[in-house]
Formats: sequence, C-alpha cells, structure tokens
Amino acid sequence: MRGDDDQHLLSYTTLALVLGLLLLLTGVTIGVSYLDMGFFNVPIALGIACTKVTLVLLYFMHLKFEGRVITLSFLCTIAFLAIMIGFTFWDVAFRR
Repeated sequence: MRGDDDQHLLSYTTLALVLGLLLLLTGVTIGVSYLDMGFFNVPIALGIACTKVTLVLLYFMHLKFEGRVITLSFLCTIAFLAIMIGFTFWDVAFRR
C-alpha cells in the first residue's frame, strides 16, 4: 500500500501538452465528421475517442502511476467494452 507521501506531480508543461493534444484531437473529430468515409466513419470516430479517453485516464486521472492491478482492471474493462460494442455492431449489420 502506498503512503500519502508518494505523490506523482506532473509539470504544467506536460499537462499543457496533453491538453493541447486533446484539443487537437477534438478538432480532428470535428473535421472527420464532415467527411463521408462510408463504413469507416464510426470506427475512426471511436478510435479518436478512445485515444482521448486514454490520455485523460493516463495523465489527468494518474492511471499511469498506478499499480498493475488497477491497470489490468482498466484493460479488462476496455476489452469488455470493445466486445459489447462489437456485438452491437454485429447485430445491427446482420439484421433483416
């Protein structure tokens, strides 16, 4: 168990870079929404959203500095979510 003195402080530069990257990815999301890529619209939007969520979790919620159990539970949650989204897309794709 970690003590209270084991803090992970990120520099303002790092936080500003992550914020800038999140704003850039938001602009990319808006730009991509105006393009018609057919089937690939949803996977690209989900990919950008997953990247943004990962940045928020790693840097703003300090998941980067947590132990293996927390990281493993996060990865299992992401895998479960991907499976559920995949089942939803599969169901919609093969409806008659």
